[in-house]
Amino acid sequence: MLHSLTFLVEKLSLFSHFKLVEFWSSGRQQRERTERETHGRVPTLRRGDLLEVPRTLFTHFGIYLGDNKVAHLIPDIMPVLTKDDALIKTTITNKRLILGCIYKSATVRMDTFEDFVYGSKIRVNHTDKSRKVQPFPNEGVAKRAEELIGSIPYSLLWNNCEHFVTYCRYGTATSQQTEMFCKCLKSIIRDQRSINLTVLLGMISIVCFGLAPSTALPTILISFILWMAG
Repeated sequence: MLHSLTFLVEKLSLFSHFKLVEFWSSGRQQRERTERETHGRVPTLRRGDLLEVPRTLFTHFGIYLGDNKVAHLIPDIMPVLTKDDALIKTTITNKRLILGCIYKSATVRMDTFEDFVYGSKIRVNHTDKSRKVQPFPNEGVAKRAEELIGSIPYSLLWNNCEHFVTYCRYGTATSQQTEMFCKCLKSIIRDQRSINLTVLLGMISIVCFGLAPSTALPTILISFILWMAG
């Protein structure tokens, strides 16, 4: 039981910090060279630059369009509820964002540079270093982003803000954050302790709620699937 609880804590910690451990693995000195702090002013940017800003758990991405404007993909429930462009263009609240994730709805919108950065540090074209292909010319990148402005389907893993910017800049929609998450999930599934933890939780539910199909079947099926996957 102690090993199972230790495993649970370990994996929860890994999920909440996988970006810090994996995605920013290039080292502190390199990050300091590439990070540009805004301090209330717009740094020197070119139209078509790919911008990154850190959020609570993940990194948010956008394409600089010039004239202090940034195109970025963000979950938004409003396109599902109305066709009024004026309402859709208003500032997205946390409630709108969460409901957009649930309903898999998003918009590629154009906001000011300050609204996009929101006081965070910014990295410019940092992903160019990890790509095996050359980016498109900056003007082409910006035009691709402008053509996609409007409502768009959303998926946290398969069509997020990073997929949007990599498609615009490199022609292929990919996400390093998604890849890191999937690697983390794979390591959990393949870990033998996942089966032990599932059995333990199943036994606890059976003791608390009694032996019934609703408690026994999930325990057996999940344990069997994890065993086969491992």
